[in-house]
Amino acid sequence: MNTLTDAWNWLTDSAHWAGDDGVWHRLGQHLVLTVVCLVISCLIALPIALVLGHLGRGGALAVNISNVGRAVPTFAVLVLLLLTPIGDWGEGPTVVALVLFAVPPLLTNAYVGMREVDRDVVRAARGMGMTGRQLLWRVEAPLAMPMIMGGVRIAAVQLVATATIAALAGGGGLGRIITAGFNLASTPQVVAGAVLVAVFALLVEAVFEVAERLLPRRGTR
Repeated sequence: MNTLTDAWNWLTDSAHWAGDDGVWHRLGQHLVLTVVCLVISCLIALPIALVLGHLGRGGALAVNISNVGRAVPTFAVLVLLLLTPIGDWGEGPTVVALVLFAVPPLLTNAYVGMREVDRDVVRAARGMGMTGRQLLWRVEAPLAMPMIMGGVRIAAVQLVATATIAALAGGGGLGRIITAGFNLASTPQVVAGAVLVAVFALLVEAVFEVAERLLPRRGTR
């Protein structure tokens, strides 16, 4: 109980929120790292998933290959990348490791969403003379959007939680608060850092949950 009280006192101390090592600065770094990795992951995974889902070919193989990444710990990937020339690129190893971690849910959800689109709707659209591109972007992708956004939500929340490993490679983010707590043997600071990461992840989850609730109405129109 004393640890929780001390952690609360740490969080309510304004001195811990200001400056380059303060919570606001670390939170900004964490947010930027999460957004950058999420955008890169989406640019890699979503086009592949949409095209394969539209064609109905090769998707199962791509999904199975991407899911192999889930079996490899992100920390292990980060350590291996630090031993390669990529390790000289600042936060490059962290970004690569996190992108590899975020691709599987994005690819899987988008592909499954595309394949679950009502085939009668697809045939009707083709009967109206739609081209493959028009069918993809005007029919299939909008109807698959709830599943696609579900994958984006899962990837975003996982990135927020996993981005704390950036601190182990000398990067920024809320993980620096946790590692600093370990270095100072300050359990309250470690707990406070963990609480901040958890709250941030819950907020991201809530934002995407609201966005997903609004999507079906747009798809219906």
